[in-house]
Amino acid sequence: MTLEDQLTEGLEALSLDFSATQTQHCIDYVALLLKWNKAYNLTAIRDPHAIITKHLLDSLTLQPYLVGSQILDVGTGAGLPGIPLAIAEPSKHFTLLDGNGKKIRFVRQVAIELGLTNVEAIHSRIEALQGTCFSTITTRAFSALSDMHIIKPDLLTPEGVLLAMKGVLSDTDNTPPEAYTLSRTQPLRVPGLQAERHVLVLQPKQSTERV
Repeated sequence: MTLEDQLTEGLEALSLDFSATQTQHCIDYVALLLKWNKAYNLTAIRDPHAIITKHLLDSLTLQPYLVGSQILDVGTGAGLPGIPLAIAEPSKHFTLLDGNGKKIRFVRQVAIELGLTNVEAIHSRIEALQGTCFSTITTRAFSALSDMHIIKPDLLTPEGVLLAMKGVLSDTDNTPPEAYTLSRTQPLRVPGLQAERHVLVLQPKQSTERV
């Protein structure tokens, strides 16, 4: 099976209607990831078919849960889930944040080569980010839900959501950081992937300071 056929089948399974340009952008992203990975060690996955499943389609399962038009991807690494979601949602603006300069350079190059004008890549730690409110914050980077306390709720609009992608859930995944409430735990079905995947939907607690 070609990469294009695999991707097309996966998109159909996710009920995503991509244009030919969007599909090509995904294929080109895989090629860039493999090329840069030789020098930058962006991912441990080397097989392009596995990248389609474990990175692209996995990221795109988050699309139905995005709220609003200003999206922040924390710990984006090689641009995941931010780049696939930006391809899927050209009318939304995606800020991709990472503390690793090499990975941000890669993300910027991807945005240039694919013409993703809705992507902004920022080299920074989340603790240093100030002055902007987002309607959705996404992350695949945190192993423990409690570690997400470093994502301050004032980075979200009052109606905004924090989407935390997880694999197999642990007991600690029922305990959100103090500033958030866990509103939903949703299993994700990634086409071609047997492993468990979930998204935890968190919302900032409303307080007098935020009203």
